[in-house]
Amino acid sequence: MEQQLHTEAAGAPRRNGAAQCEAPGTTYSITELADEFGLTTRAIRFYEDKGLLKPERKGQTRIYHSRDRARLTLIVRGKNVGLALSEIKEILSLYDLSDGCETQNRVAVDKFRRRISQLHEQRREIDLQIKTLEESCARLEAQIERQVKEAGAAIAAKPAKTKKPEKAIV
Repeated sequence: MEQQLHTEAAGAPRRNGAAQCEAPGTTYSITELADEFGLTTRAIRFYEDKGLLKPERKGQTRIYHSRDRARLTLIVRGKNVGLALSEIKEILSLYDLSDGCETQNRVAVDKFRRRISQLHEQRREIDLQIKTLEESCARLEAQIERQVKEAGAAIAAKPAKTKKPEKAIV
């Protein structure tokens, strides 16, 4: 297990990237970030392999700084709203431009608006599917009811068969 490399901050434990005041120089282990964000360490290493995170290395140990934690917060939020990793990477890559994040914010808003549009379209499709299924259920239930009534009427219309009395063997 990786060595614990951080400064404990006072207060409640963090979860899912909740904002918190951090002491300057605070660092995190991969295990701490995994626990905080509800991820596996493998997922965090995957994000690193994709170039979304760049932790400091000391031998085999990964040391994550506040910037890495902030990036992980954005990665998790992006994934939660359905953005592709390539879209998240593009947004994150624009952070270091010298325009006060204006370009990054514009690109993010554009991607968010497109995602909202996709979700509205999915909602329309889902609503149509629900309506179709509900109509089909109503039609099939009415058909079942007719079949049950017809079967009951057919049974009532048939003459009852009489059984021959059984002979008792004594």
